[in-house]
Amino acid sequence: MTTWRTRIEPFTRPLFFAFSRATRGMTLGVRGVAVDGEGRVLLVKHTYVHGWWLPGGGVERGQTAEDALIREMREEAGLIVEGRPVLVSVHSNERYFRGDHVLVYRMDRFTMTERSSHGEIAEIGWFDPAALPEDAHRSTRARLAEVFGEAEATPHW
Repeated sequence: MTTWRTRIEPFTRPLFFAFSRATRGMTLGVRGVAVDGEGRVLLVKHTYVHGWWLPGGGVERGQTAEDALIREMREEAGLIVEGRPVLVSVHSNERYFRGDHVLVYRMDRFTMTERSSHGEIAEIGWFDPAALPEDAHRSTRARLAEVFGEAEATPHW
């Protein structure tokens, strides 16, 4: 599904990156790997980029990375984290955005409720890590292979 956000994203993203670079020395993001009782993982489809992604987003000023993850999981997927998420890996995202780093966390205990944000996420879904949708993003596939022991964690996103 192509939305207005998908069409304007190629034009607005460079402006966002320029603004972020001018106002921040380094950026930090979080992604969450939620694993349900059947071993499936939660993925999201955004309204502004193609493919399936791990839910997550940016760490705001005054927030811990865990707080940002908990907020993003609730907003994007309606997932309420129970207990503390486990930090799995840290990645430099220099390939896409100079100075960016992404922390990947795993959660096995959570409850589901309504999402608190509805404009950013088009769809959520639960998938067997060995049978991901064809349009799962490259980074999603790489992070899941690392989380489930099929690949060694790389320091690069």
